[in-house]
Amino acid sequence: MFDKKSINKSYTYNNDHNPVLPADTWFQNPPEGLTLFIVLYTLTCQWSQCLGCNLPSQMSEYHISYKNIIKQIDYVFNHILDDKKKTELKKIILSNNGSVLDEKTFSTTALLYFIAMMNMNCPNIDTLTIETRPEYVDWEELEIIARALKEGDTPSNLEVAIGFEAYDEIIRNEYFKKGLNLEVFEKFAEKMGKYGFKLKTYFMLKPVPQITEKEAIEDIKNGIDYLDGIAKKYSLYINMHLNPTYVARGTPLEDAFKNGEYGPPRLSDVVEIVKHAEGKDISLYIGLDDEGLAVENGSFIREGDENLVEKLSEFNRTENYRLFI
Repeated sequence: MFDKKSINKSYTYNNDHNPVLPADTWFQNPPEGLTLFIVLYTLTCQWSQCLGCNLPSQMSEYHISYKNIIKQIDYVFNHILDDKKKTELKKIILSNNGSVLDEKTFSTTALLYFIAMMNMNCPNIDTLTIETRPEYVDWEELEIIARALKEGDTPSNLEVAIGFEAYDEIIRNEYFKKGLNLEVFEKFAEKMGKYGFKLKTYFMLKPVPQITEKEAIEDIKNGIDYLDGIAKKYSLYINMHLNPTYVARGTPLEDAFKNGEYGPPRLSDVVEIVKHAEGKDISLYIGLDDEGLAVENGSFIREGDENLVEKLSEFNRTENYRLFI
């Protein structure tokens, strides 16, 4: 088991969670249509080094059996989704706050069971998104998953979602401890294009205290330009999911925030970034939820931000850049 104390994280794990219930589910309304985000409860992320991340705290410190993960899946299709939503649903994002393709945390049996249940219950799914770190990707396994997705009433696409977090190598790996270099990413992206899969990349605005707001904005703009080039080079569909950083409990970011060394980004900065993405060969989605994991006053949403939240939420539904003229 990875020792989180070596990276100065003080959160504990959610070992008391009922192992036959998912950790969390919620609905989104992006341009693709009704989307269900599912976080299944499993053994925690085996990397767990990313500086500002406390998502592993929602998971278990101990192994969760494939039988219990299957019961969580049954709960989703029997209780979260009614008949109307099963028909309306266009996309599912499957997560365990780590890597679904890491067989040590997420059973392959349970994953294939999930796809079978999705095919049987949700006839209009266009895309299944699976969150993972790139090192857990087995291309033969992805081929089998993609083949199974084509067997539903509506042949579905496979999208793989990875955490990129920041474009700058120093910010991403030395400060944030992501452990992803551009050479690895580009080889991964090239294969994604060859197989015809979609790619989703999670970025964070101002993820570390060592940079200014201006530097943080420029980093995401550079990331947008970089992904635009990768999408064109490999004929690859890419979505950037941009999360403004909140101050997560039990992480070094909390210490920096309490010491006055860090403040969350502003939604006005997000709007500037959205404008930069117009005309690029990628899609953009803005995360607007701290998932209840932020410290007091540590959210990126401040008093008076209601109008910007409304506009950004509308942008997520429509990807209409004219909202910010």
